[in-house]
Amino acid sequence: MNIVIVGLGVIGGSFAMALKEAGYTNVFGVDVDESTLIKAKDLGIIKDGCTTGEKFFREADLTILSIYPKLVIDFVERNKENFKKGSVITDATGIKCMFIEDIVNILPQDIDFVFGHPMAGREKKGIDFATNKVFKGANYIITPIEGNKEENIKMIEEIALNIGFRRVRRITPELHDEMIGFTSQLPHTMAVALINSDEEGRDTGSFIGDSYRDLTRIANINEELWSELFLGNKHNLLKAINNFELELDLIKKAIYEDDKETLVKFFRKSSKRREKLD
Repeated sequence: MNIVIVGLGVIGGSFAMALKEAGYTNVFGVDVDESTLIKAKDLGIIKDGCTTGEKFFREADLTILSIYPKLVIDFVERNKENFKKGSVITDATGIKCMFIEDIVNILPQDIDFVFGHPMAGREKKGIDFATNKVFKGANYIITPIEGNKEENIKMIEEIALNIGFRRVRRITPELHDEMIGFTSQLPHTMAVALINSDEEGRDTGSFIGDSYRDLTRIANINEELWSELFLGNKHNLLKAINNFELELDLIKKAIYEDDKETLVKFFRKSSKRREKLD
């Protein structure tokens, strides 16, 4: 199988590393940064690389797009005539509904785009921070659409499991974006707000423990990517923020009123809910 990865940043690079470890030998890379391509070849995670990709797409059985959301539609538009007939395209984009319809209208009918989302990532960007460990035990989501062939969906599922994902789920694009607004984008919102709410100039680093460290890890954020993700899924994210604010207000009210009984109730509820996640 010939696999082409477009975008060899932290996620695309991690895909290349994980595919190599899983025994996929014909992996090619496309990236606008020549130095990234050189690093990928030096690491032995791609067989060859180039900055445009046309020559690879014509032979690719699977193309993995690991690029920013706003680039996906333009990229597909520019290369729609280059993809091999009968080939499969998938992506690693954190939101779906903003571009699925456009891509379906652009692509020839003999190209199958199976939309996917690896629920794993890193705070840093670039191939230097890629690792084949990032997918180990993580969740992978596929959002099938009308027209996807079952064998192609199963192929993506098989590859995801082969490279280390523990669980693969199929859900609608709408449910995906709703859940991602809550499980991914809301936590990033909270981490950014927590870090930025600190008093300027304090020696906070001398006082932090695991709780602050864990809660703020994702505040070290790729600002360009996450700005796109937030705005591209604003309806679902705003709903999640509003629900969170309601719960925060209830806790704040209990503190104002010295209401220990209510706080204990909230803490017990959260503990039980957290235990169920594992």
